[in-house]
Amino acid sequence: MRSYMKERKENRLFYLLNHTEEIVIVAMFAVMVAVIFVQVIMRKCGNSLTWSEELGKFLFVWITWLGISLGERKGEHIKITMLTDRLPFRVAQVVNILSEIIVIIICAVTFYYGITLVFSQMGTHYAGIKISVSWGYLAVVVGCGLMILRSVWGFGRSLKYLFKGAPAEQDGEEKGGAEQ
Repeated sequence: MRSYMKERKENRLFYLLNHTEEIVIVAMFAVMVAVIFVQVIMRKCGNSLTWSEELGKFLFVWITWLGISLGERKGEHIKITMLTDRLPFRVAQVVNILSEIIVIIICAVTFYYGITLVFSQMGTHYAGIKISVSWGYLAVVVGCGLMILRSVWGFGRSLKYLFKGAPAEQDGEEKGGAEQ
């Protein structure tokens, strides 16, 4: 009973995270497209906005770094599955676990150096949008933090599959590895 309650609580956390992430990415994308569209129109009228290009780049950076977490959640990152699809299910889970560990390490290093950049660039400001450059580097920290969270979850899922086998509702291709 306790594990069921814990699982429901985790699912709510991920549900909230997933929807917040999607809303923020879509909102940033809409603002970015609108700002760039207005910039193009203003340029044709001969009155260019000084801040629009910089804001567009800033939003693009945030969308990209938030998108790595979204890509991990949906399983859309580039993976070389030619090998793991041919492996027995449990061996494929070991490969998935090793892959998640590597991703966690890379993201943790990037997260650490991202934090140092955030603090070191607090006094520097973008010329056009007049905010600290630290806000741009914060995208790296947030994106890598979310990616670590998703990779830890994927690590746990693969570990569970390794010891308990595949859940009945999924086939072998969705999880990686040949069917049992």
